Amino acid sequence: MSGPDASTLAEQVRSGDRRALARAITLIESNRPADKPDARALLEALVPDSGQSIRVGISGVPGVGKSTLIESLGNHLVDVGHRVAVLAVDPSSIISGGSILGDKTRMETLSRRSEAFIRPSPAGETLGGVARRTRETMLVAEAAGYDVVLVETVGVGQSETTVARMTDMFLLLLLPAGGDELQGIKRGIVELADLILVNKADGQLELAAEQSVADYRKAAAFMHPRADDWQVPVEPFSAPSGARTAEVWALVEQYRSQRNASGLIESTRAEQAINWMWGEIQNSLVEQLRADTAVKEQVHKLEMAVRDNQLSPTTAADELIELFLK
Repeated sequence: MSGPDASTLAEQVRSGDRRALARAITLIESNRPADKPDARALLEALVPDSGQSIRVGISGVPGVGKSTLIESLGNHLVDVGHRVAVLAVDPSSIISGGSILGDKTRMETLSRRSEAFIRPSPAGETLGGVARRTRETMLVAEAAGYDVVLVETVGVGQSETTVARMTDMFLLLLLPAGGDELQGIKRGIVELADLILVNKADGQLELAAEQSVADYRKAAAFMHPRADDWQVPVEPFSAPSGARTAEVWALVEQYRSQRNASGLIESTRAEQAINWMWGEIQNSLVEQLRADTAVKEQVHKLEMAVRDNQLSPTTAADELIELFLK
């Protein structure tokens, strides 16, 4: 690792040094094998200082207004004394692997505030709408003193549920929709939501948004909420105007206070940490399997057999695992 060692970098992060925080996240996101020991040492040093923030995941289809919502919410939070970290995940190009990383330009006002830190990261091939190292980045931001962490996902899809399993609250932002469009909303995503906002509730779309709020409230009443003691609120919102931003945050605080009082925040985070551990084991084993010499010698032949329909993918996978375990 070029620059300060892990212990020095950790101390700089704790002191609130924004450049050190950016370097720490870059180290953690690095795919270079040589950086792994330093990244691990840095995390171990900072984990005791993490965990004090309110973690909110925010999801919604591309173009629904997530970045505008986050800017409005972030500015409000800074105004009332919070320090806000925004972990924004940008979609990656399948062809080049690159990403736009344009959230700082979309959150122009918030990005200029010293109490806010915006970190865009490419999603890569990671499912769940988040980057591979979003969890670690969240812990490092908390250790740096950010007491609110907002995780923005790339957009709603079948795999857009991981964020709900790494945050305290999952906020789903929706567009005004009619009957047929309402039927098309993925039930699994809505069932994961702890708060639903219908955006664009202004101008010509105001009446449509109000009708959608009523429709979604009816739909939510028939769904089992994630938290037994919480009826999922469905509220109208106007991201550009920022109207009702304070009320939205009051709902977040109410939810967290209610779950804190019953000990559910602590128990849920403990469960999330265990799931995270097993996810890391799975990723690490796959990486080791791919790097194994015996596997490398046979993988092309087995891939060709699967491609030519001479061998089932299941059998080929079993053979590669057996080679690896030997």
